Amino acid sequence: MTKKPPVVALVVYSNFSPFHFAVPYLVFSAQTADGPLFDLKIVSSGGRQMAAERALTMQPDGGLELADGADILVVPGWDDLDARPEPELVDAMARAHARGAHVVGLCYGAYALAYAGLLDGRRASTHWMAEKDFGKRFPRIRLDMNALYVDEDKLITSAGTGAGLDCCLYLVREYFGARIANKVARTLVIPPHREGGQAQFIEQPMAASTQDAQLNRLLDHLRANLDQAHSIDELAARTAMSRRTFTRHFSKATGMTVVDWLVNERLQRSRDLLETTALSVDRIAGLAGFQTPTSFRQHFKKRFHVSPRDWRRTFGEKAAARQG
Repeated sequence: MTKKPPVVALVVYSNFSPFHFAVPYLVFSAQTADGPLFDLKIVSSGGRQMAAERALTMQPDGGLELADGADILVVPGWDDLDARPEPELVDAMARAHARGAHVVGLCYGAYALAYAGLLDGRRASTHWMAEKDFGKRFPRIRLDMNALYVDEDKLITSAGTGAGLDCCLYLVREYFGARIANKVARTLVIPPHREGGQAQFIEQPMAASTQDAQLNRLLDHLRANLDQAHSIDELAARTAMSRRTFTRHFSKATGMTVVDWLVNERLQRSRDLLETTALSVDRIAGLAGFQTPTSFRQHFKKRFHVSPRDWRRTFGEKAAARQG
């Protein structure tokens, strides 16, 4: 007797994002020679037709009662971060989790799970742009802002839009193994597994100028000479301060220690060089001011969770690869 495919309940809601909906729709609609991998059902509260952000309406297969037989319940994004899910959806998610189904919040869909109380005391992920807001609203949730997706007790949350694909492919691997997941990934022309996390995609702000003109001149000097070694005593003398006064003054003005500020600026410089030149990693380490290539790789990996080489492969310009 042929085993029935796992049932996926894909939730649509008012003003849903077509892209966020399309990600799980594509993955969980995957076909093999033996038929569909999953039994995909589109559901909404009350079985109502739902309008997307623009020029699209969705007629679901039925109401949230269809989710009661689902192995996977997916909330693809969330339109209004201030809006709590309807009680009917909260109950559907709670029942799904209680019976051992996977409950998934893709990107801002983590808000739906968080409002329902399912993530309290657990680790979760969401888009990096929502880090402060999510943390303020849900202090009992341990937010992992590097993970592309988090699975804790079958409660799965993911980072931004692209990470939704990673998350859905993870579920394909869970149910059918790596071979089938790789096959689905090839069909979608995406990697079956990405290295690193969303730390590599978060905008890293440049260290701001301060209100101190003298210190700003020093910061400009340091930025122009990142490839050189700088001691605290030398910098204190340059500003005509004692070592203790200078370190206190620098920390108050920039919010960082001198060492942390230099590492931050050197990582920024190295990212720019990796993205826009074909210089070797060892050469970039020197130009950015790291004492050794090993030190550079260690700092880079710690900050961005990928190697400099992987960063270049992801973000480097094609023109840079043809230089030299």
